[in-house]
Amino acid sequence: MTTPRNIDEYIAGFTPDVQAILEQVRATIHRAAPNAQETISYRIPAFTLHGTLVYFAAFKKHIGLYPPVHGDARLEQAVSAYAGEKGNLKFPFDQPIPYRLIERIVKLRAKQNLAKAAAKKPSAR
Repeated sequence: MTTPRNIDEYIAGFTPDVQAILEQVRATIHRAAPNAQETISYRIPAFTLHGTLVYFAAFKKHIGLYPPVHGDARLEQAVSAYAGEKGNLKFPFDQPIPYRLIERIVKLRAKQNLAKAAAKKPSAR
């Protein structure tokens, strides 16, 4: 498999049913973090906003979402049913994809990245 140049190319490599899910995941991420930028990293789609927000990818039986969720106990509990090895999330194709949950994850990651970026800024004196 060659490395796709953009998310459109990545999505085009899948069957129409998987393409529809990937497009919905993409739209969900855009809705949750409208200022995030699309990119390809590690040969899969990624969104960045002051650092990486999330990666997502399609596999034979599921959609993967990375990195693991940390920093919000309620959200960590909500995603626990989808946690794979190393805490990365797996959303099986034989179950409804939890787009609202994905939106909550992206909003948390955006908040965390923005807080990190603000903490790194030198204070004006």
